[in-house]
Amino acid sequence: MRNKYRWVSQNAIFILLFLVILNNNIYSIPSFARQTNMSCNTCHTIFPELNAFGKLFKLNGYTLVASETIQAMSDSETVALRITKSSPLSAMMIASYTYKSKEQPSTQNGNFSLPQQFSLFYGGAITPKIGSFIQVTYSDQSGTIGLDNSEIRFADQTELADESFTYGLTLNNNPSMQDIWNSTPSWRFPYTSSSVSPNPMAATLIEGGLAQSVAGLGVYSLWNNLIYTEITLYRSAQQGAQNPPDTSSTSVLKSVAPYWRLALQKQWETFYLELGTYGLSANLYPTGIAGLTNQYTDVGFDLNIEKVIADNMFTAHGSWIHESRTLDAAFTTGSAVNQSGSLDSFRLVGNYYLHSQIGFSLGYFSITGDGDALLYAPESVNGSINGTPNSSGFIFEFDYLPWYNTKLAVQYVAYSKFNGNSDNYDGQGRAASDNNNLYLSCWIAF
Repeated sequence: MRNKYRWVSQNAIFILLFLVILNNNIYSIPSFARQTNMSCNTCHTIFPELNAFGKLFKLNGYTLVASETIQAMSDSETVALRITKSSPLSAMMIASYTYKSKEQPSTQNGNFSLPQQFSLFYGGAITPKIGSFIQVTYSDQSGTIGLDNSEIRFADQTELADESFTYGLTLNNNPSMQDIWNSTPSWRFPYTSSSVSPNPMAATLIEGGLAQSVAGLGVYSLWNNLIYTEITLYRSAQQGAQNPPDTSSTSVLKSVAPYWRLALQKQWETFYLELGTYGLSANLYPTGIAGLTNQYTDVGFDLNIEKVIADNMFTAHGSWIHESRTLDAAFTTGSAVNQSGSLDSFRLVGNYYLHSQIGFSLGYFSITGDGDALLYAPESVNGSINGTPNSSGFIFEFDYLPWYNTKLAVQYVAYSKFNGNSDNYDGQGRAASDNNNLYLSCWIAF
């Protein structure tokens, strides 16, 4: 009986938190809305950016249920089964159009993608304390279907030092996809971008270098809605490749790669602030499963701000990541000139949302690092004539949501530097501004 009352009290606390922050008007999928009987803007400023309640929903394992359920009690009067009658399945489609300032050599400009991306989701409560966010995606560039960002999460609540204490386990396939803030790599702005425009050649490992090629099991906690901690250990789990890894494999982790996260957050009546740090350390075999490795240590710091202004919302997200590299394998095999080096990634974006339906965003990004004529070799469009990774620019975006699950967006990316230079960066006359692009998208979740 005590366990039954404990379960009821925990959910009552969760619902009370919702009522407290509802006036503040997850990566949004309609199965969550059906499960909770709540509109998309309950969890979002404009999807997929999470607000305070959306963060709590994810931390608690996607398990809040307000719709009709099938439930059974065990002999000890604990909940033995609780399955929602609403469907846990949903879908998402992105269609887009891209126009670049200058077409790439021997290619056509003005490109439609229909779809650019199509995803199916299994999302929501599995048991009273276990939930999932599982995404399978078709991509226009690969023309294939594969597992995208996915996790299964266990969560529970208790008290520690007379304060609330949420704790849990996460099993996921991309370092930072389990994060609840829109400043870490998996969920940061821009939330969608052109799939046909050139991108800077350099990125830190944590910025997608291990996405969908690892499996990580981690523990996390949130104390007093103030201090968040997490440690997750990742191991290679490549899809569409040899399993177990062998001499033909590439980019395999030598052992485990630890990911860590520490954040301090505070919610006032109309203002929210988060300051945090996160990081990843990994040793990768470039080929095979033995011999020398390349070692990467990424350390990041982030900032998140939310301010309610009447019925509107201002948000800002910033992050800086420093990567230290020791490239023993690449140096020995002649793939890198330097045995060690570093890379820095900085991003900052400010958003202003009107009534959760109209959004204005301005973002800045910068990538800087040590030069290496082999790592950053000359190549038409995608290479660097001076062997440096430095790239920077601005992103402007306007969003309009005629309905909360439909987003129409106009985005413009303007480069001031691309792969090391502003002019003739690839040695074949292409300027950084030639890669500026206008991107129109329609994003529907159903």
